[in-house]
Amino acid sequence: MAEKPLFRQLLEASTIGLNLVLATFVGLGMGYGLDYLFYKYLSMKTSPWFTIIFLLLGIIAGFREMVKIGRKTYDGNNKKDI
Repeated sequence: MAEKPLFRQLLEASTIGLNLVLATFVGLGMGYGLDYLFYKYLSMKTSPWFTIIFLLLGIIAGFREMVKIGRKTYDGNNKKDI
C-alpha cells in the first residue's frame, strides 16, 4: 500500500482540531439558543443550564470524533507495516 501524500496527511491532521472546536461551538450555540427560546417564549429562566449541558455535549462529541479519526489514522498506519 502506498503512503499518503504529505498534503493529504496535513489535511487529515487539521480536521482533528477543527472538528473539536466546531463541535464545541455548535453545542454552545445550541444551548444558548435553547436558553433564549425558553426565556422568550415560555418565560422560563433556564439560563445557564442548557448552555452548560450542550457545551459539555459538544465537547464530548468533539473528543469522540477526534478519537475516531485518530483510530482510523492509526489503523491505516499499522496495516502498511504488515
